[in-house]
Amino acid sequence: MWIDVVAAVVLLFGIYAFIELAGFRTRWITRRSERTAESMYGNYADSTRAQRRYAKRHGGTWHDGSAHRRTDEK
Repeated sequence: MWIDVVAAVVLLFGIYAFIELAGFRTRWITRRSERTAESMYGNYADSTRAQRRYAKRHGGTWHDGSAHRRTDEK
């Protein structure tokens, strides 16, 4: 009889621990950060030559973005 109670308590504690751990991981992974895609782009971007080659192979054109900025931005 008491073995059943202990087993139930251990099982419930395991479920509770899993839920708490999953919630902590979710909050930690989705926390706010100062890092943006724009600020990290230089670390992970291909070279200019590789970007142009990729665009040419896929039927597009490559540009550095400066020629396509809006003129009415302040």
